[in-house]
Amino acid sequence: MSFDIDVERRLGDRSIGVRFTAGAGLTALFGPSGAGKTSILNMVAGLLKPDRGHIRIGDRTLFGDGIDLPPEARRIGYVFQDGRLFPHRRVRANLLYGHHLADPADRWMALDEAVDFLGIGHLLDRWPHGLSGGEAQRVAIGRALLRAPQCLLMDEPLSSLDAARREDIMTVIERIRDTLKLPILYVSHDRAEVDRLATQLIALDG
Repeated sequence: MSFDIDVERRLGDRSIGVRFTAGAGLTALFGPSGAGKTSILNMVAGLLKPDRGHIRIGDRTLFGDGIDLPPEARRIGYVFQDGRLFPHRRVRANLLYGHHLADPADRWMALDEAVDFLGIGHLLDRWPHGLSGGEAQRVAIGRALLRAPQCLLMDEPLSSLDAARREDIMTVIERIRDTLKLPILYVSHDRAEVDRLATQLIALDG
C-alpha cells in the first residue's frame, strides 16, 4: 500500500500544496502551525477539494482524472486532535458506529479484536465525558480501525495529552504501524514525536 499525492488548493491569499509518494509505514507531514498540514489531510480525506492534482492510495484513485470519491467511499480512517467522539453514545456505540459504516466485505477487524488490541474492554459502558484524554483517543482510534480503512489519517493526536498519556498513545500508534502494517499519514509540529514515529518525513514550511 502506498500514497501518491500531488495536490494544491488556494486558501485565502495563499496556496497550500504538496507532492510526494510514500510506501508503508508512518509518513509525517511536519511543520509549523499554519503550514497547511491539516488542509492536506482534509484533501486526502475528501473534506476539502483540491484545485488541481491527484490522490491515489494503492491502486485506487480517490481524486483526479475526473474522479472525486466522497469521504465515505475512500476507505480512510481519520483520528482528530480532539477525538470527536459522539457525546450521546457510550464507548461501545461509538466503536460500533465505525463498524456499521464499513462494507461487510471490506471489514478486517471485529469489535472484540479492536477492544483487545487497544485494551479498552473496561471502557465499553462508559460515556465519553467520563474518559481521560488518553482513553478518548484510544476509543477514537478504535472507531477509525473498525471503519475498515486502507490507511489512517492522524491530525496531531497527541497534542492535547499530558506526557504519560502521550507515551501511551505513541505506543498504540507504533503497534498500528508495526503490527497491523496499516499505512499512516500523520500531522505534527513536534520534532521529537516525528523522529520516534515516522518512517518518512515530509517537511512543510508554509
